Amino acid sequence: MKKVAIIMGGYSSEYQISLKSGNVVYQFLDVSKYTGYRIHILREKWVYVDDNNQEFPIDKNDFSVTVNGEKITFDVVFNAIHGTPGEDGLMQAYFELLGIPQSSCDYYQAALTFNKRDLLSVLKPYGIKTATSYYLNLGDTIDQEAILNTVGLPCFVKPNKSGSSFGISKVKTKDELLFAIANAYKEDNEIIIESFLDGTEVSVGVINYKGTVTVLPITEIVSENDFFDYEAKYLGKSQEITPARISPEMTAKVSAVAKKAYEVLKMKGFSRSEFIIVDGEPHMLEMNTIPGLTTESLIPQQAREAGISLTDLFTNALELAMNN
Repeated sequence: MKKVAIIMGGYSSEYQISLKSGNVVYQFLDVSKYTGYRIHILREKWVYVDDNNQEFPIDKNDFSVTVNGEKITFDVVFNAIHGTPGEDGLMQAYFELLGIPQSSCDYYQAALTFNKRDLLSVLKPYGIKTATSYYLNLGDTIDQEAILNTVGLPCFVKPNKSGSSFGISKVKTKDELLFAIANAYKEDNEIIIESFLDGTEVSVGVINYKGTVTVLPITEIVSENDFFDYEAKYLGKSQEITPARISPEMTAKVSAVAKKAYEVLKMKGFSRSEFIIVDGEPHMLEMNTIPGLTTESLIPQQAREAGISLTDLFTNALELAMNN
């Protein structure tokens, strides 16, 4: 039996969602092959939490835990941390140094994809279309005229490095811009301001499944709110339609772009990319490398549509990690 450390939590606003994802991985782990250990990675502590909610501290020197006098080390790590330090490369680099295989992409790819503006800059030369954007760093002079002349109205103000739509605002008038920027700075010291793309929003999961890069069935996002925000993602304020109501030709086109991005970046593990289709062209918004894994999340929805159970999905991720 292989010992699997399922890391969850993290240091960002997404930690509660991550705990849900990690518990789903624990619930659906193939117990004929793996023994799962829930590891909470939090700012104040790293602990193994057993089924009685008893906590045992993790030794960060070798990522081991001692339970009732027995030292436990892990064969593989399943990374279910959304945001820092699980999605931005820090945990990936740590496990690389320790020589412990883990289920997500490598540290460079994690750091790159977590930074929206760097990711889009790298992909643009490969013909992947994006929104028009304007960048700000904390402390920069805010030239409202220059911003609006570049991106127009309405526009979106986003923290450059965050997830689950924390800190994102849709700005409809000039008067709303400064408030939106201040809101985004609560999550990150870098901001990306993007032009509004009026089209069909879709989410595309790409995984390596049994050695083959595989694009999962596409999900169409229809939000009841102004955009696919936290309420739409997690509180039922949206329709998530899988497969998306787009033509076979457009399905093939979006799938090809998502797969190209995955391969260009030399990705491993899960990715979920968000696109808006405008005038027949998919425009990438971002790529998530630790997407939500609750039973209602998009990747599990797409896997079900493809005939892949959660147990198969998680087993595949662990086997690929150990084979790599």
